[in-house]
This record gives sequence, C-alpha cells and structure tokens, in this order.
Amino acid sequence: MSAASEADRNKNKSEQLAGAVALVTGSSRGIGKAIAVKLANLGTSLAICGRDASTLESTKREIEATGAKVFSHVADVGKAADVAALVPAVEKNLGAITILVNNAGIGLFGPVQDKTEEEWDRVMNTNLKSVFLVCKAVAPLMIQRKKGDIINISSLAGKNTFAGGGIYCASKWGLQGLTGCMAEDLRGHGIRVSSVCPGSVATEFSGRGPKDASKVLTANDVAHAVAMIALQGPQSFISEVQMRPVAKP
Repeated sequence: MSAASEADRNKNKSEQLAGAVALVTGSSRGIGKAIAVKLANLGTSLAICGRDASTLESTKREIEATGAKVFSHVADVGKAADVAALVPAVEKNLGAITILVNNAGIGLFGPVQDKTEEEWDRVMNTNLKSVFLVCKAVAPLMIQRKKGDIINISSLAGKNTFAGGGIYCASKWGLQGLTGCMAEDLRGHGIRVSSVCPGSVATEFSGRGPKDASKVLTANDVAHAVAMIALQGPQSFISEVQMRPVAKP
C-alpha cells in the first residue's frame, strides 16, 4: 500500500463520525474519558461534563490535542438544575446533540442492612436518575430531528446479582428497564437507545476490591463497544452489548 493511500485510509477512519456531536456524561476520567477520546478520534465534536473542574479541564486539554472540538461543563447530572443548564450550553457551543452517552456512575457495595439512605440516594441519583434527567432533556431535541443515538453504560450487574451488590445492582437493573422502554418509545422517531453492559473494568471506579489487570476489561474496551454502536448503519439497531474479560476472575 502506498504512503498516499495509507494516509487516505487513516483520514477516512478519523472522519467516520465527522459532523456528529456527542455528549458524554461523567467523562473527566475512567470509562467516560476513554469514550470521549475514542469518539473524538472518529471526528466527533465532544461535550464532556463532570463534577470536578480541574480533572475536567485536564481531560479537555487531552481531547483538544486530538484536534477535536471540545466543550466542557461542570455539572452534577443527578440534579435537574444542572442538566437544565448543561444541554442548552452544549447545543449553543457545538450544535445539535446526535450522540448521547450516559456514563456517569458510582458504586457503593455491602449488605443492604449496612447501607444508609444517603448512600442509596447517591447511587440511584448518579446511576439512574441522571439518565432519566439527561434523556428527558435531549430526547425531545432528537425527536425534532428524527435521528439520534442514546447509549447507556450499564453493567452485567444489571443482569446478575451478587453478595453486597444490592444498591448497585438495583440501580443497574433499573437502568436496563429504562433503556429497554425508551428504545421502544423512541425507535419510531428514528432514535436508537442501546445499553453497554461490561463486567469488571480496570478503572478508579469504587469496586469490591483490588482487580487483577489480566482478568478485567479496560476502559478502552468499553469505548470500542460504544464506537461500534455509533458507527452502525442507519438501518441497524444494536440494542445491547454484553462484555466480559476473556479470563475468568
């Protein structure tokens, strides 16, 4: 292959999502950051948000280094007022949101009887309520344009149970139900709603203990799955992706 044709191939690859605008929640670190970088490398304009301003700014600079257009906004997407400010700001700075990735999430583990109401609210607000609030703000805009992708980062914990996972599993089982129902509500408007369900991922996420890096997924693995959904043909609808490491824990 000639140098010129190789350059053309790489150019086409980087522009596969040219013109798309993606909002990725919880994108200052971990899986959300990996998703944002992946979409940026495919030509997408990126809106990133998180609660920590300094970490968000660092991530913004890293994505800008790819040549992508980036807008960052400090927001707690579990709060309606923050979401009400976030979505119009994204559309004002980047244009119409065509890809929404609901990634913001936390994990608190232990027997239900040992957990507090405050811990329940923290997990549910971040993992489930935030998806409701952001989708409620973005979906009507996508309906007007008759197209869009909503990708919710769920978990295999939304399909399985384990000791100490009561609150976390409840949030992810709820997210699975919300995703499935939204998919049926919105597919008639040309909008695809999908979930990505990874197993254990090597990130800073609050998990159940140290993880053997050889037996877990990486944030980039999850980002690859999101890109696959975003790149599917217009007649295709990948409703769910389940991901497991090759080696069993």
